Amino acid sequence: MTTPTELATTIADAPYACDSEALIELLASTKVGLSKTEAAARLAQFGPNTLPTAKPVPAWRRLLKQTQNMMIYVLAGSMLISLGLQHFIDAGVIFAVIVTNTLVGFFQEGKAENALRAIMSMTKTQCLVMRDGELLSLNGAQLVPGDVVMLQAGDKVPADLRIIKSKDLYCDESSLTGESLPGAKSVVAVAADTPLAERSCMAYMGTLVSRGSAHGLVCLTGAKTEIGKVSTMVDKITTEPTLLQNQIEQFAKRLTIVIIIAAVITIAIGMGLYQYDIGTMFQAAIAIAVAAIPEGLPAVVTIVLAVGVQRMASKNALMRRLPSVEVLGSVDIICTDKTGTLTANAMTARRIVSAHHNFHIHGEGYDPEGEIHSNDTDTSAQHGAFLNQAAIVALLCNDSSIQPPNLDNTDWSVSGDPTEAALLVFALKHDLVKEQIQREWPRVDEIPFSSDARYMATLHHNHDGQRLIAVKGAPDRIIEFCDQQFGPQGSEPLDSEYWQAQMDDLASQGMRVLALAYRDDIDSQSLNHQHVEQHLTLLALIGLNDPPRAGVSESIQQCYSAGIQIKMITGDNPITALAIAKELGMNADEVMTGAELDQQSPEQLADSAERCHVFARTSPANKLQLVNALRARNHTVAMTGDGVNDAPALRQADIGVAMGKKGTDAARDAADFVLTDDNFSTITHAVAEGRSVYDNIVKAIIFILPTSLAESLVILAAILLGQLLPITPAQVIWVNTITAITLALTLAFERAENDIMLRPPRSSQQPLITLALLWRTAFVGVGAAAIIFALFRYYLAQGASVEMARTVAVNALVMIEALYLLNCRFLRRSIFSLSLFKGAMPSLLGILAVAILQLGFSYWSVSQSIFDLADLALHDWLIITLAASPLILLVELEKVVLQHWYSASPSPQ
Repeated sequence: MTTPTELATTIADAPYACDSEALIELLASTKVGLSKTEAAARLAQFGPNTLPTAKPVPAWRRLLKQTQNMMIYVLAGSMLISLGLQHFIDAGVIFAVIVTNTLVGFFQEGKAENALRAIMSMTKTQCLVMRDGELLSLNGAQLVPGDVVMLQAGDKVPADLRIIKSKDLYCDESSLTGESLPGAKSVVAVAADTPLAERSCMAYMGTLVSRGSAHGLVCLTGAKTEIGKVSTMVDKITTEPTLLQNQIEQFAKRLTIVIIIAAVITIAIGMGLYQYDIGTMFQAAIAIAVAAIPEGLPAVVTIVLAVGVQRMASKNALMRRLPSVEVLGSVDIICTDKTGTLTANAMTARRIVSAHHNFHIHGEGYDPEGEIHSNDTDTSAQHGAFLNQAAIVALLCNDSSIQPPNLDNTDWSVSGDPTEAALLVFALKHDLVKEQIQREWPRVDEIPFSSDARYMATLHHNHDGQRLIAVKGAPDRIIEFCDQQFGPQGSEPLDSEYWQAQMDDLASQGMRVLALAYRDDIDSQSLNHQHVEQHLTLLALIGLNDPPRAGVSESIQQCYSAGIQIKMITGDNPITALAIAKELGMNADEVMTGAELDQQSPEQLADSAERCHVFARTSPANKLQLVNALRARNHTVAMTGDGVNDAPALRQADIGVAMGKKGTDAARDAADFVLTDDNFSTITHAVAEGRSVYDNIVKAIIFILPTSLAESLVILAAILLGQLLPITPAQVIWVNTITAITLALTLAFERAENDIMLRPPRSSQQPLITLALLWRTAFVGVGAAAIIFALFRYYLAQGASVEMARTVAVNALVMIEALYLLNCRFLRRSIFSLSLFKGAMPSLLGILAVAILQLGFSYWSVSQSIFDLADLALHDWLIITLAASPLILLVELEKVVLQHWYSASPSPQ
């Protein structure tokens, strides 16, 4: 019996390069398969034909992960100290904040990774296997190397198979290779360096048999298959924190250090200069800690992201991972698949060439709406005669059908071969009625398409006794059978050089070329190859391709204006890829293949990734290499795709974008967000929304930080001066929590600026807290602290109670925040313009809500007893308003004075 090591050595590298007879012998098998005994022994040796699964992260571990950050540690420490000092209200409020933030993070990160599970679902199938000369139906998991599998149209390939017998076998491998058309298969071996998409003697696990039948020898199973290799690559990729997550974590660590230093200094000064007891100083230190920590920031950031997700969903982009929303704002390279992403994934007849004219066929996909125009101004009746004859031949020599949109499918759909469907659509665009033509010219006999003959022919009789042979096929093959061509005056001698030049021209544009021909001088009731392979009249060449999606070209230009590069990475043919890139207006003048990339060193590959914009015949490993190379050069990379071959790169990229309609489950589950309309143009809307989300996060930060600074400075100043605390820790947490919910939250709904897609992308090296943001924080924080402390001291000097003075101080802080919110809606532009009222409803509602809550906070007896508050008179509110108002004017003046600094700052707006 062959050992696993021997088998692995024999077939792992290139089974497609081995002669089928030799491979059968090396695998110790036969053309009728293995014995049941041998198959059972090999199953025990090799294991089942399945892919490894990853264990999901337990819920308790995800919950614990939410508590592992510095802000939570400081809050927890403050809570424990408060409990030790028997300040139960302070401890309870801090505990509520910790629980809220933890649960928000837990539920947002609760979506487990399903990429491997989706790939596995592609491999679960029943198959027909030869064992002991019997044909058995087995689960694909039971296959072993050496088994012989029967394939038929509609089957899912259950393992990596070497074709040993084939009858017109075609396999749809688009999900694995990116090839837009089903590929013909044969038993002939290919070279060892043949790219994956061109290995015509192999059928790969998870792909579909679109036509024909075959016997396949199982060569590789489970993780050794091509789809298994993709699964392994996906499994090895770990999801990294986003740039914003890292920046917030770094900010939290630095803020924690500052808080600890400030608390230690406070305790030292209080006990050293003023001989306060340790309990009082710990309370003061806790007050500084809870004041400095922006407790509401995590919740506000989460809500800003969630609002962005909702807006994107309304524009056909479903975000799967909340933190990834803002990453879109810094994307500077979009690596995109071609088939189904830039193109419609619908074979379309684009050009038709007659003996003397070229025609362009307009329209997209399988929708029969579209016009046919000549490339000249000649409108002679001959054009109509030629197009009519060509459309009749294309319709008659055709077994496909198309169905209009319905409740289950919003697009036109196809039954049959996509190329035949494209020819049918051309005929319908010429206003032929399929049923009418088929009644006029009923089919009598046919010669089906075969890979040997490379053509299809049908024989038709009309009711007047006329006969017609309609032929379509490979141009070089059909031209051999023609001695005439359809001309303006009828049949004329064939001009072979002209047709060869037209073939080359269409092929150079990345089109698949078919020839249409006919014969009407035959008197027979049946059809054979001799009737077809002589005396044909060449009618037309038709150029077909998978056309670009409508609006994609405009979206690419918009990306260029926004400083975003576009790179096409496809498994398709290089000529086709470059032609589509040029048609879309991409900055593309060369194309590199996966084989060329495989020969390069890491540094050379990184240079190629930067320089080149079109990559063709790429493997999943190539796509992953390119993404990694670009990220290593500090680019923020978005990767789009729809096939299982795209899954590793989708997972590795900073942002993975999958197609929702025609994409595979593996691609969708590996991606960060899904395009429900499969339209590349939706990505530009998503990028704009991502930039807007980051803008709004910065607005929220620049709103929240001055409040925390002001609270900390008020408490620190009181300690340094040996005075009472103007605000207690419980009051601080109330303010931070309530204003985050009612005020900072409104910034999540701010609209995107008009120039948002005219700015360059945010650099991955840009800090979250810029110098301009630090200055604004210090300017507003110091000003607010001065106002609050002055009001507190003023009321105490007037003989007011401590509760009364603190109530004034707390409400002054909230008033300052409410007015400052208006400043934050525009970081550089003045609020004193009509723009203040555009989209201002969320902010105005937030201010109204905080006013109502603050009135209840100040006058409700329960609240007064919890937070040590007192009633305020009307004149107290007037004093608070007059004291807080100048700050809004000072901030607007600061914008004018420092306008050039803010303009140069990488902060938004």
